[in-house]
Amino acid sequence: MTINHNTQVTVVGGGFTGLAAAYELAKKGISVTVLEAEPEIGGLAAAFDVGGEQLDRFYHHWFTNDLDVMGLVEELGLNDRVEISPTNTGVYYANQFFKLSSPWDLLNFTPLKLPDRIRLGLLALRARRVKDWRKLEGKSAHEWLKELGGDNVFRVVWEPLLKGKFGPYADEVSAVWFWNKLKLRGSSRGKYGEERLAYFKGGFIALAHALAERVRQFGGRIEVNSAVTAIQQRDGRWYADTNQGTLTSDRVVVTTALPLMADMIRHWAPPQYVRSLEQIRYLGNVCLVLELDRSLSGIYWLNVNDPRFPFVGVIEHTNFERPQTYGGRHIVYLSKYLPHTDRLYHMSADEFRDYALPYLQQMFPTFSRSWIKAHHLWRARWSQPVVVRNYSELIPSHDGPLDGLHLCSMAQIYPEDRGTNYAIREGRKIGHQIAALHRRE
Repeated sequence: MTINHNTQVTVVGGGFTGLAAAYELAKKGISVTVLEAEPEIGGLAAAFDVGGEQLDRFYHHWFTNDLDVMGLVEELGLNDRVEISPTNTGVYYANQFFKLSSPWDLLNFTPLKLPDRIRLGLLALRARRVKDWRKLEGKSAHEWLKELGGDNVFRVVWEPLLKGKFGPYADEVSAVWFWNKLKLRGSSRGKYGEERLAYFKGGFIALAHALAERVRQFGGRIEVNSAVTAIQQRDGRWYADTNQGTLTSDRVVVTTALPLMADMIRHWAPPQYVRSLEQIRYLGNVCLVLELDRSLSGIYWLNVNDPRFPFVGVIEHTNFERPQTYGGRHIVYLSKYLPHTDRLYHMSADEFRDYALPYLQQMFPTFSRSWIKAHHLWRARWSQPVVVRNYSELIPSHDGPLDGLHLCSMAQIYPEDRGTNYAIREGRKIGHQIAALHRRE
């Protein structure tokens, strides 16, 4: 069976990168079909229902300087769906909570002595002054952070976050990755130094659906439940084999994780090229979402800087978006990045809840299991590329080994890290480039 003989461009993957590429192509009059393996679009922005409202499976927000996503929202006429709010950020360290949302909070961060608090504040300023990230490529994050802030600041503030995020790869993470994180957060603040973040009303999936609808209005097609198993070229045409049949086109854009693309072309691509797609390692993510009948705390984003705890963060979403949105439920995310081979990755929802409860009760002594009205567990196998030193040398070109095959994945976003804003930026960019190629042909 052939899905569609007339598509000019096939886009593999219905996350924000694939949808943005399809949007850019379709609005220029190029016939495009998006193939998504899952039953729904959105990728890591997929959602589920809580209290009649769509809630992100994995926590999401934008920074106020995420200009690419803001530009798309404006283009779609959806500015009224964006809500920008100050947020409370905190740190859990040595069985205590510390607010860390403003410069004043930093001066009162007692786990560090005053000279180290000053070093911590200056570290962020010095990081923002870095103009050429290439000078940091040969350094690891832990080397660079120690240089900027000293051993005590690294041990208390940064080391737990690196280990919590990257686990066995913490010592390999590039300084460039951490520099970009500091730069982003430092540039998303109000005039008094408070952090300001943006959220899309209805969840990020609502933006994905709006973008998909615009693709369809321009004549594009989106096929869900269409897992691509192989891509190959014959007689100048590209064939994408799926569980639903075969789609032929002039060009193919693959937006999935690089190892998945390697599997699609392994049967014909040069072995060296296949190995280049497999050399970037990925961490998985497992995210427990709790629906509570009351709030845990007044903090939106709580960094867990205690190495005894398995979670890098406790994110209370309803300290950002109101509980009334979700039928009065208070929403808490417990997130853990880990290799997909870790036993925690394979736990059931009930097992993971029971695993998490003792840690929550230690952190919040008044917390009771009876507060939990529902719980959900979500997994993402290809959640976070491991950005190591000299990462730019590992990133494959956007052009594949044969003409007409292109790749645009989150592992190629650099020096920035993965995220909705950059997924949209890169998707639109490759869509624009392919449209230009069609005009010349």
